[in-house]
Parts: sequence; structure tokens; C-alpha cells
Amino acid sequence: MTKVITYGTFDLLHHGHVRLLERARSLGDYLVVAVTTDDFDVARGKINVQQSLAERMESVRETGLADEIIVEEYEGQKIDDIQRLCIDVFAVGSDWVGQFDYLKEYCDVVYLDRTEGISSTQIRSEKKRMRLGLVGDVSFLTKYLSESEYVNGLDVSGICARHPERLQGPLRDLGVVTGSLDELLASVDAIYIASTPSEHFEQIKQALERGIHVLCESPIALDLNDFEELEAIAHKADVRLVEAIRPAYSTAFKRLCLLVKSGVIGKVTSVDATCTSLIEGIGSSPEIPAGVWGSMGEWGPIAMLPVFQMLGTDFSDLHMVSRRFETSRKLDAFTKADFVFPDAVASIIVGKGVKSEGDLVVSGTRGYAYVPAPWWRTDYFELRFENPANNRRYFYQLDGAGIRNQLASFVRMAESGTRTRYIDPETSRAIVRVMSDFVDGRNVTQIA
Repeated sequence: MTKVITYGTFDLLHHGHVRLLERARSLGDYLVVAVTTDDFDVARGKINVQQSLAERMESVRETGLADEIIVEEYEGQKIDDIQRLCIDVFAVGSDWVGQFDYLKEYCDVVYLDRTEGISSTQIRSEKKRMRLGLVGDVSFLTKYLSESEYVNGLDVSGICARHPERLQGPLRDLGVVTGSLDELLASVDAIYIASTPSEHFEQIKQALERGIHVLCESPIALDLNDFEELEAIAHKADVRLVEAIRPAYSTAFKRLCLLVKSGVIGKVTSVDATCTSLIEGIGSSPEIPAGVWGSMGEWGPIAMLPVFQMLGTDFSDLHMVSRRFETSRKLDAFTKADFVFPDAVASIIVGKGVKSEGDLVVSGTRGYAYVPAPWWRTDYFELRFENPANNRRYFYQLDGAGIRNQLASFVRMAESGTRTRYIDPETSRAIVRVMSDFVDGRNVTQIA
């Protein structure tokens, strides 16, 4: 019996995919089809995949051409699969000619001509494109604009800022440049909000009630009742309300959370996350620049993400210590928050006027996980143990500081109608609780 194997993403399965599978099937008696995981696709730079792994595997199964379907999830797996499954022929599309010749040492390699005039990329490009509006005055909106160019099916068409006349560079050249959110909402299908946290509730509510999808920097609101109201509006309007904490969309961070929860480092006892950045000009004068957040507003939700995703949200005690800028007293220059859980503790340090090592350490009873600074751009982490011979290193490519993956995920959620989130509602609620306490001064000690 001749066994054949082929690999692919098989996103939006079309006639070209079927023809390739038919030709691969004709090369032998038994066809194995390997479908790549979502995370592996992202790690390879394929961020525009529209369907989940389960949907893509089901599409391949429905063709009736595969005798066996497996999952491809790591670099170097092809050799392992060929040897493990006793494969005779490796088949792949002709656009990969030469790139898999190294497999000829293990089996025959056949490059199959692709069907002309059709591809998943073409199908995605022909779909209706999402018009995205930007909201806020912060400079990193230019990064979202530039990264959006890599996301299929997305066009940034306008921006709303409190001071639109101060916008710089390509943001000034967008089709709609306005100080009116209502005007922006009239011309878009979705918005990304990067305004100050105190503005989020009203801006999100206005968008959701217009049937507009929302991607918003965390926290979504500063009051739990406001958060629940927004959740209810989004559900009723059948639109997506998504939290924009970039590490949550990183393949490496998701893999880290899964490994930690699997018990590989034992029972987690402590999570310590630090996020700091010295911003020039902040705190040097009493005047607060437009769109500027304090340390907790900018870094707090990011630092809390690994705490709540690894330990849950059932903390029994919280105490925060904060220091304000001497000139801009409304903004915190530094804040440290300590959490007590039933069986663990956690600590976060955030600062815009204080600098520290921005790493993440997860301590367990068998070992610990270490993510070097800047951990929020997670593309590499280590699992370390008492015996260094057992240490493990993990690397996953992260393009565009995580913005690219975040935008692509948002587009997929809006188009597919799925309500599955990278950040679960309980984590969002916990972040709102902490931010509400901080803003209202509860559980906060101020230091000079």
C-alpha cells in the first residue's frame, strides 16, 4: 500500500483545494491530510486565516478524499509524521517547488500544479472589507494604521480625536478626520478605541447602539454596572465588543498559559508582572497632554492579564500603593498592586515615571516560567527547573508587536459572528473591579 501525505491550512475550502487533494489521492492508496493549527499558522505569519481549526478539518473531512486527518502544530513535524506514519509520498502545491526537497531523504516528494485563478487569498480579498475607525489622540494609533495594511479585509477609513488639528502624518490623510464620534460612526463598520479610560463607556455605548463592532483598550469601563450594560447592549445588537490587551493575541503567551495550567511547573504559587515605560514630557508640567493615561490606565490591565488568566479572578484581598507625578497630580507615576488568592499570591508593578525590569515570573512548586522584558511583547519564554538539564525554551514569531494578530482576530470575530473571546468576560470583570477601586481610591495607599 502506498501512503501519501499533504499539508495545508485549507481555509475557506474551494475547488482548488479539492483538485489538489484529488491529485494527491491519485498518487497512492491511502491519503493523510495534515491541517495546520491556528497558532502554527500565526507563527508562520498567516494571520488572515478566517476559519477555526475545527471548521477547516471538517471541510477536509466532507470532501471524502482523506483516509486520515491529522494536525500540524510545530516546526519540523513533517519528518516526524513521515517516519511515524510510514509515508511513501509527500505531496504539496507547486508554489512550494524546491522548498521541501530535504524530505527526499525520507520519501518521494511531488509538487502538484495548483488550479489557476482561485485561492483562499483571492476569496478573502473579494469579500466585503471592514471599514475601521480610530478613536483617540495617542501617537501609537499610527502603528494601528500601518499594521492594518497586513490584515486582509480591513480598511482604516477615519479617525475621531479631541484635537484633530494636532494629528500627525498619515492619520491626517484618512477619509474622515473629525472631532465628532457621531460623524465617524456614520462612515464605519467598526471602531478601535484608544481614548482615556474615563471616556470608554460613553464611546462604546454610542457605537454599540449604532450596530458598530468595538475593539477597545482595557478597561472597557470603570464601573461593573457600566460593564454589564455594555455587554447587554452588544448581545442585543449582535455586535462584537472585544478587549484590546495585546498579549492575549500572542501565540507565545497563549502557549505559556496552557503550559502553566497543565501543571508542568507544578502548582502555581505566585505571579509577578512588571510593565514600565518612561514617557518624555509626562509629569514635567501641570498640563496633561491630550489622550495621556496614568500608569494604571495604560499598563494595569496588561499586567493583570497573566494574573487572572493563570490564577483565576477569585482574589480575596487587594492592596495598591501609588505615587502621583509631582506636577500632574491626576496621573500616577507608579503603582504596585498585591493580590491574595485562596492558594496563591500575585503582584503587579506599573510605571510611567519609574523604570524597572519589565519581566514576568510565574512561580510553581516544580519550577517557574520566565518571560524576559518586555514580556508584553511575548515571543519567547523559558520554563526553568531545579535541574538545569530540564529547562525548556520556546519561541514564536510575533509581528507588529501583537497589533497585527489582534486586528486579524477582531475581523474574524466580526465576520464569523462568533462570541468566543481571547479574553473571557470574567477576566474583563476582574480588571474593571480593580480599576474601579483604583480610580475611587479604595484599597489604595498614596506615597509621596
